[in-house]
Amino acid sequence: MKWALRVLGVVAALIAAIFLIGSSLPKQHTATRAARFHQRPEAIWSAITDYSKFPEWRKGVARVEALPSANGKPSWREFDKYDHAIPYEIIESTPPQYLTTRIADPELPFGGTWTYQLTPQADDGTVLRITENGEVRNVFFRFVARLFIGYTKTMEDYLNALGEKLGEKTTVEY
Repeated sequence: MKWALRVLGVVAALIAAIFLIGSSLPKQHTATRAARFHQRPEAIWSAITDYSKFPEWRKGVARVEALPSANGKPSWREFDKYDHAIPYEIIESTPPQYLTTRIADPELPFGGTWTYQLTPQADDGTVLRITENGEVRNVFFRFVARLFIGYTKTMEDYLNALGEKLGEKTTVEY
């Protein structure tokens, strides 16, 4: 019986520590990653804005469902293999240079925007820079994101998957 109480005490202490650490971390964060591609901005733009084809090249996206326009701009819902859904909307777009998307559900434990900047290069290539202005509302998610996953993993995975789609080896820049 004593060992069970000790185990329960250790579990309770771990949960309390995670809660305290997560609570002390900032809710908002900004992170940026970039990659160079041997494609013109129009080709990159086409890939990152054709959300219906995301399941073909983004490993974490099982399917996409179109949603009604939000303020006259496209919106969609992405589903993972567990059928968890995240709705997105475009909030600003200047083809083929600048795009900002937002997670369109304030009830999720996380949210924020991704801003894509496409900069043409002299060699007909493009630098794609993604800036995440994120918010992690749930303290447990904040703890895991900050200490285990990091704020840039999703952007790095995205850039690498885009490189694979385009038939290129991608080097993510910091």
